[in-house]
Amino acid sequence: MANEQLTDLFMSYLENEKRYSINTLISYRDDLKSLVDFLDREGFGELINVSPRIARFYTATLHENYGSKSIARKISSIRSFYNFLSREERLKTNPFVDVELPKKDKKLPKFIYPEEIEKLFHVFDISKPLDKRDKLILEFLYGTGVRVGELCSIKIRDIDFYENVVLIHGKGNKDRLVPVHNVLMAQIKDYIITSRKDFLKRNKEQDSRNLLLNFKGYPLSTRGVRLVINRIMTRSGESLKISPHTLRHTFATHLLNNGADLRSVQELLGHAHLSSTQIYTKVSREKLRDSYMLAHPRSVRSKSK
Repeated sequence: MANEQLTDLFMSYLENEKRYSINTLISYRDDLKSLVDFLDREGFGELINVSPRIARFYTATLHENYGSKSIARKISSIRSFYNFLSREERLKTNPFVDVELPKKDKKLPKFIYPEEIEKLFHVFDISKPLDKRDKLILEFLYGTGVRVGELCSIKIRDIDFYENVVLIHGKGNKDRLVPVHNVLMAQIKDYIITSRKDFLKRNKEQDSRNLLLNFKGYPLSTRGVRLVINRIMTRSGESLKISPHTLRHTFATHLLNNGADLRSVQELLGHAHLSSTQIYTKVSREKLRDSYMLAHPRSVRSKSK
């Protein structure tokens, strides 16, 4: 079976059985294409004929152009592909099974302080429809910690206006209920009957069910949200560089700093494993240490000597 057929078979499995998102599917296909291009360039033949030696050679070439995180993702994708072929009995062993993944650099999540984020909420003129929507986006990302893709996929029907919760469609087709505070819920209601209604008039079909719409009345894309955040930062005059994911980190860090338990934060973020959430405790511990060093009398006294 040719490379293209094997790839399509694997992609069909990821889409229909694993139910991966479009962005994840694109990443898997790109990672497999990278391997196919390497095999063609080096004259190693088809995907089905890759040996452990070729697998190690390919991994070594990746170090010339990619960082450890990208290499780990590519090898993980390819390893999943060959595991699939093994289960389908199209080859006996996975040639990438013994390839070691590079250790990822452990970086603490970037977050911003409460006083910094408060400044961002003062850049809007909510008499303008786009400003009202953009303020809602900022409030939603910081107030719920949802991923940007999850935010863009929210439909009106996902919002429970009586219980103040929103159904979030997360990674791996896993749904979760996320509570929203009263200020955010009030903004959602106001946006739906004002700005969103105004945007929808420009959409000839007028059948969009998404909560967030662009100026033309069509669903707002993840790229559109990132542009909104960039615009907010420019208008604020702050030198900070933040992304939607920075607001997710900020949400988690601020909750833990104010006494939320780790399991609750895990549920809110939609993390499958507690270890993914535990990195925020390190951020909180460091902030706690800094506060201690600045405020404790003995610490202050020792610095003054």
